[in-house]
Amino acid sequence: MAHPGALPIRIGIVGAGAVGGHLAVRLAHAGADVSVVARGAGFDAVAARGLTLLRGDERTTVRLRASPRSADLGPQDAVIVAVKATALHEIADALPPLLARQTPVVFTCNGIPWWYPLGLAHGPRALPDLGFLDPGGKLASAVGARRIVGCVVNSSNAVVEPGVVRNLTPQRNRFALGAPGGKVSPQTEALAGALRRAGVDAPIVTDIRAAVWTKLVYSISLSPICALVRRPLAALGESRELLRLANAVRREGLAVAAAHGFAPNVGELLPEAMLGLPHKPSMLQDLERGRPMEIDAMLVATQAFARAAGVPTPLLDALTAMVGSCRGNIEQDRSW
Repeated sequence: MAHPGALPIRIGIVGAGAVGGHLAVRLAHAGADVSVVARGAGFDAVAARGLTLLRGDERTTVRLRASPRSADLGPQDAVIVAVKATALHEIADALPPLLARQTPVVFTCNGIPWWYPLGLAHGPRALPDLGFLDPGGKLASAVGARRIVGCVVNSSNAVVEPGVVRNLTPQRNRFALGAPGGKVSPQTEALAGALRRAGVDAPIVTDIRAAVWTKLVYSISLSPICALVRRPLAALGESRELLRLANAVRREGLAVAAAHGFAPNVGELLPEAMLGLPHKPSMLQDLERGRPMEIDAMLVATQAFARAAGVPTPLLDALTAMVGSCRGNIEQDRSW
């Protein structure tokens, strides 16, 4: 294992989509030994042409090891799981072959992560049952609580075509890392150092759940609305009614967070700078591509926290019901 201040020898990334592809290119280009677990068209593209990242006018292509079978890649010094919450149950069996004795497993997330209740002894309210985020405890069994590292992503990326990712926020790519128990391992410190040397803002935060709630308040007020109107964030800047709705949902989210002891460092109103962006939230991207949307992790889990605290969320409930009606025409995601 590399020294905490040095570049980890091997970094395995599960999923070569928008976030995983972005990180794989940045890390490999900076000199890390990166391997990717991918399948379907994503694997075919990486095996044939490598991975390409587009950032502004910059185009970076790297060649790296890739396989749909994690056993082909062997134990890693650190693992980053960059698949959507909707596909997590499918990759649990792929994780053990990647793990050495001290390997941390970083889970990028949208919404409430599956590991949220682990090691959480108390709080101002009882936790809701979040078992639906990890049915049967499959992920917990495959990884083990001591390895888990949460990662809250503030970076906008989209898959242009298999093997090609466009980063839509070249000046804002933040991947906050934190262990559910608060203290990260030296191996996680080493991974954070590797990310920083690759030009990625990767702070280690002491309360990763607080970071989860801060992003969640944004996500629930933006993603379902953009998905339903099939428009990017700019739509909120063009419609006073949609903006009013988004801010009202935002206030519901803040009330739920407060009831569970969190005070996200955000105002009740969406920042004006965000309203003119052409960015499509991940939920809209998934809907347009016919992929499963992260409704459970992002919306249903928030409802569960609201119910546990007795906080009414009528607008979020309505949006969740409407977005949920889109599930019927969406196939299971087979492309990570």
